[in-house]
Amino acid sequence: MTDAAGLLIEHCREAGQRITGQRRVIADVVAKADDHPDIPEIYRRVAAVDPGISLSTVYRTLKLFAATGLVERHSFAGGRTRIEPASEIHHDHLIDIESGAVIEFRSDEIERLQALVARELGFELTAHRLVLYGRPLARAPRRARKP
Repeated sequence: MTDAAGLLIEHCREAGQRITGQRRVIADVVAKADDHPDIPEIYRRVAAVDPGISLSTVYRTLKLFAATGLVERHSFAGGRTRIEPASEIHHDHLIDIESGAVIEFRSDEIERLQALVARELGFELTAHRLVLYGRPLARAPRRARKP
């Protein structure tokens, strides 16, 4: 089990949740993921570790983890709900519309501007999510190969 999975399990205990073997496996898979997988992909990874864990168990466990703030669910364009472990470090996301890759980033300038906009409109910013969608810039043309 990874350190991140151990933290998820510890947070489960603190939230009064039972820690089953199945929840340990699911927590470990989620903690190891660095690609914001959707639930069917998490299930595939879980089943590779323990084929006895059902898709419905994965759905229920992730719903429980989300309800207690252990994971975040993201509904990016494309309709798939993606999962990532909750983080105390705020970050935003850039979605590659060609590959579906989810890229995390942090920009102090964007954070400052969002807080400024909220203040100018008479609000204190308490939370936000920023998701950018784009495609990679065209790469330099390939040089012709010499035969």
